[in-house]
Amino acid sequence: MSINLTRRAALAASGLALLLSVPAFAQQNQTLRIGVSPGPHAEILEKVKPIAAKKGLDIKIVEFSDYVVPNQALDAGELEANSFQHQPYLDNQVKDRGYKLVSVGLTVNFPLGIYSSKYKSWAEIPDGATVAIQNDPTNGGRSLLLLQDKGVIKLKDGVGVKPSVADITANPKKLKIIEIDAAQAPRSLADVGAASINTNYAVDAKIEPTSAILREDPKGPYVNVIAVREADKDKPWVKTLVEAYHSPEIKAFVTERFKGNVLAGW
Repeated sequence: MSINLTRRAALAASGLALLLSVPAFAQQNQTLRIGVSPGPHAEILEKVKPIAAKKGLDIKIVEFSDYVVPNQALDAGELEANSFQHQPYLDNQVKDRGYKLVSVGLTVNFPLGIYSSKYKSWAEIPDGATVAIQNDPTNGGRSLLLLQDKGVIKLKDGVGVKPSVADITANPKKLKIIEIDAAQAPRSLADVGAASINTNYAVDAKIEPTSAILREDPKGPYVNVIAVREADKDKPWVKTLVEAYHSPEIKAFVTERFKGNVLAGW
């Protein structure tokens, strides 16, 4: 009789312990909707998923075809995080649109390139040729800085990281510089002499980044970031997500998969 009672008590205790453990387990398996642009950002996050899953995070990848909507969606609570932009772009979006978003971890760097389907080198670009750059201030400005670094144009002193076409003070080749949506840049190659294309869009369009006729040195403030809402920045899942992204396996994948065209920034 006493043995049965003891057995029942033990079973009841173990059942209670199991019930008490369920909420904690459920809490650990948190679903995160993370916005990315197609190409390398999406590929890398696919590799992060199983690492994060072992740490209790269920990542749902949401792809966006432009650079505007991911921050809108994050600020509106439709995402928990995004991974597609560098710090100057995020800073500009926060300033211009009033988003309450912050970066919580570095991801990768994509050296910017200028490409042409008509000319094999920059020396072949004729005077008066049309060159397309991105129509957002940070990426367009970055392209203008690249052109200045390579001696193609000169810009006003003190323009910082967001110069505009209006800041050009010298244009010896009399290039016609037009502004287009970053996502459309690969499609513009048939219509322009050259186009500045972000590496993720180049890779997505099957354009080899090393084929750029001008290429940015891997320097400056253009390492990409993971962004979250300001209210979430100190939540435990944020630290766990960044740890999963910064794992040795992800760094090895970036090195092997992209052969130096995309660089780990952490």
